[in-house]
Amino acid sequence: MSNTSYESVLSGRYASAEMQRIFSAQNRYETWRRLWIALAESEQELGLPITDAQLAQMREKVSDIDFARVAEIEKQTRHDVMAHIRAYGEVCPEAAGIIHLGATSCYVTDNADMILIRDAFGVVRAKLVTVIRNLAAFAEEYKAFPCLAYTHLQSAQPTTVGKRASLWLQDFTIDYGDLKTVADNLRLLGNKGATGTQASFLRLFGGDADKVLELERRIAERLGFASVFPVSGQTYTRKEDMRIQNVLAGIAQSAYKFADDMRLLQSFGELEEPFGKNQVGSSAMAYKRNPMRCERVCSLARFVMANAANAPMTASTQWLERTLDDSANRRLSLAEGFLAVDAILNVLIDVTGGIVVYPKISEKRLRSQLPYIATENILMEAVKKGGDRQKLHEKIRAYSVESEVRYKQTGEEPTLIELISADPDFRLSKAEMESILDPTAFIGLAPRQTELFLERFVRPILDENTGVAVRAELNV
Repeated sequence: MSNTSYESVLSGRYASAEMQRIFSAQNRYETWRRLWIALAESEQELGLPITDAQLAQMREKVSDIDFARVAEIEKQTRHDVMAHIRAYGEVCPEAAGIIHLGATSCYVTDNADMILIRDAFGVVRAKLVTVIRNLAAFAEEYKAFPCLAYTHLQSAQPTTVGKRASLWLQDFTIDYGDLKTVADNLRLLGNKGATGTQASFLRLFGGDADKVLELERRIAERLGFASVFPVSGQTYTRKEDMRIQNVLAGIAQSAYKFADDMRLLQSFGELEEPFGKNQVGSSAMAYKRNPMRCERVCSLARFVMANAANAPMTASTQWLERTLDDSANRRLSLAEGFLAVDAILNVLIDVTGGIVVYPKISEKRLRSQLPYIATENILMEAVKKGGDRQKLHEKIRAYSVESEVRYKQTGEEPTLIELISADPDFRLSKAEMESILDPTAFIGLAPRQTELFLERFVRPILDENTGVAVRAELNV
């Protein structure tokens, strides 16, 4: 790390060491070398004159990358792949003549990108499952605990703390399904050649098309992929990057929704993100307990969603079989998209594993609004006792206005129930009124909905990932 030159805050401040390693220069260019080894091994098996000694030397030097020498060669050639080919050949002199045989640059760049993306999705998947597991436990614990619900950020019919958590959880399970669909079906570019026709490989194998196709199959198998793109230009279709970035953006959207709701609920005093013993909320206001973790999630999530727009723009502007205006953009957008989502999930694991609930505050907020919410039930009970529905409806309306005005002007607790109880036209005793105001009578199927959702949709994900649990890795 240098303090005198710019460094991405994603690597210096937010992303985990594991994700940074995947997109590191060392790992990327070792992956290029593993691709050259897989190419050479497969070419040898199919009859090309490549010796065991050449392959042994390539394997021995796979990690021996002289980055200063690579930079020197690239400065001369203006070509990064050629710089790495020559630098690899210098440490593998016996194999120098067969490295990259028949291939074009995208053989290593595109195939390596897909390998890095596969590995990065593995990290994201484990962390997303951990978030899902944390929220599932939280939803189960609080599935029947009533709280005030909101529409338009105005008080509405009650729900439960656990049911609200199931809404967050459902978004993340959708993301999990999208991730699984895309990640489990990633494909290599293969060895398609300069324009996707495999002409150079056809010449190498003396016109034997079956050997060319078998070469591609063997390379994919060596690198752990079930298939390659059936057709391509020089690159794999950049539409695939759009699908990958959409998965990342989907996780970011869900994370933003969760974190934004947490920020609101923390301002209400009902829930709170974990707060460290020595954590400082404000440099000026020592009493502050700002929701800085959730604020960070929202900040990073906006970056991921904006970053995802790179992929469809790049895919739509690719000329014919190949253009290079995708290169610099993809170097930034793919790596940083994964690094940012990794950073988001690190925070989410921490927050969802330690959400603090303040039951008395939730109860107080619900009680303050329950008299208004309960008016329809009060009306129905009063009519059952012989009251005039229209007359009582007008009285409830007038009492509600009076109580709300008094509350807003004086700050006193709502007096609606006292006003109704004192009116003989309602014919309801205090005990009957208290029964009507039982919060559990207003939460409907919230507990059962939460149970069914956890059982039918969340449990299969957790069962599929038994033992997967990641600890939060927070740099700050």
